[in-house]
Amino acid sequence: MEDMSHKSARLDLDELESVFAAMELTNPESAKGRLLTMAAHLFKVRGFDRTTVRDLASAVGIQSGSIFHHFKNKDEILEAVMRDAIVYNTRLMIEGVKASTTLKEQLLGLIRCELESINGVTGEAMNVLVFEWRNLPEEKQRGILELRQYYEDLWLSALESAVEQGMVQGDPFVIRRLLAGSLSWSSTWYRIDGSLSLEHLAEQALLLILH
Repeated sequence: MEDMSHKSARLDLDELESVFAAMELTNPESAKGRLLTMAAHLFKVRGFDRTTVRDLASAVGIQSGSIFHHFKNKDEILEAVMRDAIVYNTRLMIEGVKASTTLKEQLLGLIRCELESINGVTGEAMNVLVFEWRNLPEEKQRGILELRQYYEDLWLSALESAVEQGMVQGDPFVIRRLLAGSLSWSSTWYRIDGSLSLEHLAEQALLLILH
């Protein structure tokens, strides 16, 4: 996705938690949830443009017309895939930050959550978020970018504090973009069921930014 504008990211975590708790999240076990899971898979494997509503219906085992009980068109499906991924993972990140007792724990928790989002149950949806968001109409792009900014602000807030305390050196915005690229690339080589635990991978990634 596009780089976000660089701004102060100091957050009120309680307020942010309340905002995201109020957002609806699709039950993955529901018919709508199964449709979104399959959409994320097909959009990643085939691409949004090459995936038809008929493809989605066939993969889920329903009639094409049944999809329109949930969504008006394919654009709405793409938007829902992205929105659910952001809401789900931002909630996890807020929980991780609030549970941390030190800034180092907070940074490690943010890294762990991001690795889980990329390599875990939302991995395909996160891939779609990164590579397919330009296929949304412009007004829907703006909405996704605004929602995504809360996620990024969690990172920037922690990194700004880390720079102030001398734990990390450099521009927090640049550090975040470089780290985001490194973590995203893990999807090409890391296997969550392999010999390297996600916790250990997160600890190794933290060493990349600590001064």
